[in-house]
Amino acid sequence: MLAPYPICHDLFSQQFKVSTKAKLYCSSAPPSSSGSLQFHFIKSQNLTFPLNALSLRSGWRKKVFCGNKLAVSSSLENNGDGISSPYSVKIPVGDRHILVETGRMGRQASGAVTVTDGETIIYTTVSLADVPSEPSDFFPLSVHYQERFSAAGRTSGGFFKREGKTKDHEVLICRLIDRPLRPTMPKGFYHETQILSWVLSYDGLHPPDSLAVTAAGIAVALSELPNSEPVAGVRVGLIGDQLVVNPRTKEMENSKLDLLIAGTESAILMIEGYCNFLTEEKLLEAVQVGQDAIRGICKQVEGLVKICGKPKMFDAIKLPPPQLYKLVEEIVGEELVEVLQIKKKIPRRKALACLENKAISILTEKGYIADVGAVGYAEMIPEVVEDEEDEEVVVDGEVDEGDIHIKPVPRKVPDLTFTEVDVKLVFKEVSSRYLRKRIVEGGKRSDGRTPQELRPISSCCGLLPRAHGSALFTRGETQSLAVATLGDKQMAQRIDNLVDEEEFKRFYLQYSFPPSSVGEAGRVGAPSRREIGHGMLAERALEPILPSDDDFPYTIRVESTITESNGSSSMASVCGGCLALQDAGVPVKCSVAGIAMGLVLDTKEFGGDGTPLILSDITGSEDASGDMDFKVAGNDDGVTAFQLDIKVGGITLPIMKQALLQAKDGRKLILAEMLKCSPPPSKILSKHAPLIYVMKVKPEKVNLIIGSGGKRVKSIIEESGVEAIETQDDGTVKITAKDMSSLEKSKVLISNLTMVPSVGDIYRNCEIKSIAPYGVFVEIAPGREGLCHISELSANWLAKAEDAVKVGDRVDVKLIEINEKGQLRLSRRALLPEPDKGQPTNKTTTISQKVADKSKPKKSVTVMKNTSPLENGEVQKSENVGAETKLPLKRKAVDDQFSSKDSSNPVVNVSLKSDTTVINGEANVG
Repeated sequence: MLAPYPICHDLFSQQFKVSTKAKLYCSSAPPSSSGSLQFHFIKSQNLTFPLNALSLRSGWRKKVFCGNKLAVSSSLENNGDGISSPYSVKIPVGDRHILVETGRMGRQASGAVTVTDGETIIYTTVSLADVPSEPSDFFPLSVHYQERFSAAGRTSGGFFKREGKTKDHEVLICRLIDRPLRPTMPKGFYHETQILSWVLSYDGLHPPDSLAVTAAGIAVALSELPNSEPVAGVRVGLIGDQLVVNPRTKEMENSKLDLLIAGTESAILMIEGYCNFLTEEKLLEAVQVGQDAIRGICKQVEGLVKICGKPKMFDAIKLPPPQLYKLVEEIVGEELVEVLQIKKKIPRRKALACLENKAISILTEKGYIADVGAVGYAEMIPEVVEDEEDEEVVVDGEVDEGDIHIKPVPRKVPDLTFTEVDVKLVFKEVSSRYLRKRIVEGGKRSDGRTPQELRPISSCCGLLPRAHGSALFTRGETQSLAVATLGDKQMAQRIDNLVDEEEFKRFYLQYSFPPSSVGEAGRVGAPSRREIGHGMLAERALEPILPSDDDFPYTIRVESTITESNGSSSMASVCGGCLALQDAGVPVKCSVAGIAMGLVLDTKEFGGDGTPLILSDITGSEDASGDMDFKVAGNDDGVTAFQLDIKVGGITLPIMKQALLQAKDGRKLILAEMLKCSPPPSKILSKHAPLIYVMKVKPEKVNLIIGSGGKRVKSIIEESGVEAIETQDDGTVKITAKDMSSLEKSKVLISNLTMVPSVGDIYRNCEIKSIAPYGVFVEIAPGREGLCHISELSANWLAKAEDAVKVGDRVDVKLIEINEKGQLRLSRRALLPEPDKGQPTNKTTTISQKVADKSKPKKSVTVMKNTSPLENGEVQKSENVGAETKLPLKRKAVDDQFSSKDSSNPVVNVSLKSDTTVINGEANVG
């Protein structure tokens, strides 16, 4: 009697395909590393196994299949229970090593690894569906990446402590993982594939994104996926003049380049990089450094795959029959040549759809197309059948005498019978071939352009009267409506992730791609991964041209809505976004433009000499049918952003160099066309944009502005009518207002509150707050009082203070002393005229509300040399009680009621609350 072995059952139940009910027993104990194991299949109603492939999981490899016997040998050392032991390897990357380990976690997945850099650990798994999905024109791959806050020893700040929906930062890394892996998968593999990646530990020093790309590439190489070559990814930074591979987080803060590159040992598959106007030569040098590092990683991974890798599922690749290509070409070939010459996208798309339907109809009439259920892709489908007398199944010369025979039964598929999906796939590939042939042989593209020619460009600004800045950029059949909005820090985007904790972005670009832009009806909802990726590319391309926060203290938001699309919409967003920024009055450093480049790699196949053909400003069909999508943004001097996606096995550096140089020529032409924008951007601050005034006070004075529980700052906002007052620990105060009037009121209130008195200053119209036997307390500024001794109240002798003043009276005082404790001593008598010696004096003296001191020049708490708006985009400097303040006032019409008629004379601003001013001397703030 055979004893059941559950571990053997688990091992087989993951791999074999269901056919008839059977139960698995083994005739001996699990083997050692050098032994073998005999398996028997017994008919049962309890268990089912798929027998589609003869490869085994969990580290076991096939040896021989004989009748109904299966002998298996171990490919890895196991720990005695049939499960392989962990295997790890160190791989040199840059100035350190990364540790790759497999076999410890995720043993039931097709491939699973943990990759460690310092104390940053990435765990990645690859899993496949047992049954292939319907054939389609793309590889069914999904990627999910998650940064768990526990990796950095903290938790989510929201109400639900579980990590929520995927953040934009994680979506971008998902795209970085997906883009280099997809082109390595062969056509015809339809098993749904899922890659899951988690950040389990983060040390704050080693970024997880490039590590996640490498971890995914290693996991795929170890799995059953029939990919061509191992893939790895690294980051390259430019620290000083040195190119560094996988720089640490602190080093990247001073890097002039942020380049993430992925590829195989022989070719580049994906590039995403951002820089500050680096030359094409420097970028190529950085790519070369990154490719050398990738080559070293891939060599080590190949050795790891030989030891720990699983058999590849090459038998699962099912391509349309070769005969179908000839049939489709015979039916639609001549008409296809004419259709591909239609210049407009929508008519061409409809004509191609009609040709596809024609091919399907003709093949159906001739009996070449059968129902999907009647046609199977597998030539041999194994089935479990009952034993019959005198019938033996012999494989490799051995016969099994068990009760069940494993009999591969062929499904007889009629010759030259296809499915409708086969025809659609073949029609798309045939159309792509004809398009390439037209470009290579005829030198003309679908819209009649040469390979280096750009589409017609037009642009205009100021379309939306209430928006701060707007622009409509059109290039061929691609159009972007860009809108710029200015605001204070409250409009900033908060970033909460492992790498950038509590970061606020003062500039962000949001890209949207509605279905109407391509003439379709579809779902409209949350932004797709493609929209997030394109928005980030355009954002990083425009970021280097923005002024610093000190020069332009605004939060800037740009929205790019694609109203038409026929390729290169992200680069249209760069051009439109640049014009919208200029129209909003943002003092950009220069103009930038973007262009997308395409490629026909093997031109010899289509009548060329074999030299790769680079296409400038590609359309949607050239993107889909071409071998490359290379987006480059910048100006005449250098590049600010670039993104490379490859549809084939990869490209080399010479091809990339040619594409970069051709893209530079294209950018120059686009920038020249942008200068013809009509109407042009206004380049002055919109009258609808808020005013932001920046002033500096001493850091210890910040609490005086805020007040207890924020009461003081709230009262200033309410009294002056400004929108917001933002304070920083370094003493920076930003005032946001809709008009100049409220801005001036808040400036005076803050200046009086934070002023630093000096001996000799004179304060007018100050309120008496309280009276004591020895004198009165006078408020010279909101919240700031000084003592005016009874001897300093009047020129004559007083018995008590009440004889001269009462609470609420207003007097003019002079600061005569500041003691060690910072207490102020004031004098009213110093400002009174000397009494005539011959005239009798009265004990009660009438208080003069306004006494002019003609001996010294008059100055107020707030002295502005010129409050008129600036028309040339310059930042206004004002003397605000000794502090330097900055106010970008680039608008056409602002309130000028506070403007000086004569700019050479200072303007005296009086506090509206206390009407207190400084006349003699200067009160310094900060």
